[in-house]
Amino acid sequence: MGARRLVATLGAAVALWCMASLAVVAGPRPEPAVMLRDWYYLMNELVRHTATYSPPVASRSFAYLGITVFEAAVGGSDKLVSLAGQLPGLDVVPQREPGAAYDETVITSAALSDAIVHYFGNTGPTGQRSIRNAQAKWRALAIDGVPADVVERSEAFGRAVADAIYDWSLNDGGATISNMGFPYELDLPKGEDKWVPTSLVQQQQLPLLPDWGNNRTFATPTGAACATPGNPAYSTEVGSQFYKEANEVYEAVKNATPEQVAMARFWSDDPMLSMTPPGHWVSIALQVAERANLPLEDSVDLLARMGMAMSDAFVGCWHEKYVYNLLRPVTYIKRLIDPKWEPILNTPPFPEYPSGHSVVSGAMDTVLTAFFGDHYAFEDKTGSPDGRNPRKFGSFHEAAEEAGISRLYGGIHFRAAIEDGLAQGHCIAAYTVALKTRK
Repeated sequence: MGARRLVATLGAAVALWCMASLAVVAGPRPEPAVMLRDWYYLMNELVRHTATYSPPVASRSFAYLGITVFEAAVGGSDKLVSLAGQLPGLDVVPQREPGAAYDETVITSAALSDAIVHYFGNTGPTGQRSIRNAQAKWRALAIDGVPADVVERSEAFGRAVADAIYDWSLNDGGATISNMGFPYELDLPKGEDKWVPTSLVQQQQLPLLPDWGNNRTFATPTGAACATPGNPAYSTEVGSQFYKEANEVYEAVKNATPEQVAMARFWSDDPMLSMTPPGHWVSIALQVAERANLPLEDSVDLLARMGMAMSDAFVGCWHEKYVYNLLRPVTYIKRLIDPKWEPILNTPPFPEYPSGHSVVSGAMDTVLTAFFGDHYAFEDKTGSPDGRNPRKFGSFHEAAEEAGISRLYGGIHFRAAIEDGLAQGHCIAAYTVALKTRK
């Protein structure tokens, strides 16, 4: 295990161990938005401790979690509009009793206490302890001083919403993950330009989640709704566009500056070593929400839109990946340019085009910019627990562009996959932005 991987793994283990060892202690009763953020911070740590949580799977869970807390908050708000009737298959959701008293902090705690079990039920032993301790601690804080009848009614409603959304999730095509998402059998497309395994791991000799692009979407009509134009025509000719893009990756890695290497590492977001790209963008949203002290209504609106857009982004991206089934830079470069070349980052075990980082980053740029504005400056400290320095951005667009190009500097994507991926993400998220969440 390399030094970077060891540091990341230990950082994650320590963070989750601290959460697992939380005692149920007295403290100030949190506002519902604070309770919401606490649960999401825990869930982000759980992502890297749950073996099946590749980026597409993580994005799916964040979508359902976001919809859960959004629908739980709708009945207590005179501003929010339910997503029922706007999303495929979500026709009705549980409603509050007219005229009855509810507590928003208790509802939020109960909804997420149930939902976290639904979506992280297969996390490891440390994660399970973290969940149990968080449930006990945050319930004690949430119900402190609240009348017993209000607690009972609020918890029952929060759980009912969580269960209804979970039941709806079960037939979307992504509820069951076998063999960590790798098929046991698959006929790989044949051809010089087609993906071949880039890892010696036996499980990764077939590509990850080849059917994910057929899953039910949230706001986009289907996974094919925002098609990409396709990669440049494959060629081994030195003057061809394809060769030029491959050589660009080769030279970028060979001559990478310390800043470019830092950029690649910052956005690497490897499964099981980090919170993955979806979790990274959730982390950015939580940092911004905390700095802005967003109230519950704004927080659930933002997190629901982000979750749906990132999930649709990975369905759309994976649909395109298995249309083109393009080989990775490491395969082409070793075959035709330099057999001893190695990328900076680990090459993921699935086709190259388009770039998943770019698609989800383009989608998050669209959602966050629609919410906060075009020139919202922020600092991202997501990598700090793992020893990476914070990075400052003048806008979400700037961050998305950097996340995309970091994959070229890391040696795992061609430029076309990045540029077309960002464009696909913008297209996909536009459907989510168009949903009606406010009166």
